[in-house]
Amino acid sequence: MMNKPLSQSPVKALETAIDLAQDGASHEKAHATFNEVLETVREGDPQAAAMLQMLWREYVTTQRSANFWQELCQVEKHLSERITESHAQLRQNYLRLMQEQ
Repeated sequence: MMNKPLSQSPVKALETAIDLAQDGASHEKAHATFNEVLETVREGDPQAAAMLQMLWREYVTTQRSANFWQELCQVEKHLSERITESHAQLRQNYLRLMQEQ
């Protein structure tokens, strides 16, 4: 069942759903919020609701992909930092070894 604020401002509710969808932990809440918006739109224009639903699916898919690549970039960044640290340590060890000879 829809609440009053949503029926008065589906645009604001959609903004909320989009914000929630950006955080993987709140996807369920994002979908619930979106479904309320969808029902509000469906009452006035079923075809527009169908298009909105298609766009939502694409948005969620795109958001998941963006989150995946963001996580992958973080992993790559950490690996790169570790390689750099290891390289610096190896260089120091080499220089120390050369001084001892």
